[in-house]
Amino acid sequence: MEKQKNAVGRRKEAVARVYISKGTGNITVNDKEYKAYFPIIYLQNQVELPLKTIQATDAFDIVINVKGGGPKGQAEAIKLAIARALCEVNREYRREL
Repeated sequence: MEKQKNAVGRRKEAVARVYISKGTGNITVNDKEYKAYFPIIYLQNQVELPLKTIQATDAFDIVINVKGGGPKGQAEAIKLAIARALCEVNREYRREL
């Protein structure tokens, strides 16, 4: 993988920009750890879902900028953006995602 891949995800009024690189599994949303940004377990699971699907929860570091909408819309926009970025990393992930 090259230095970094990025993608955009949208859901309702929320827009998420995701920057993905090789790493140890750190996920930050608007300069906060994602579990602090999304204290509800359901929303945390939405953010983690694409990584769990390809079994790569500890393979990438992800930096996310999100704005607009409510928490659920933001989490779902992030989910889409992460899935799109992972497809840029490896085309084979597209079948699973």
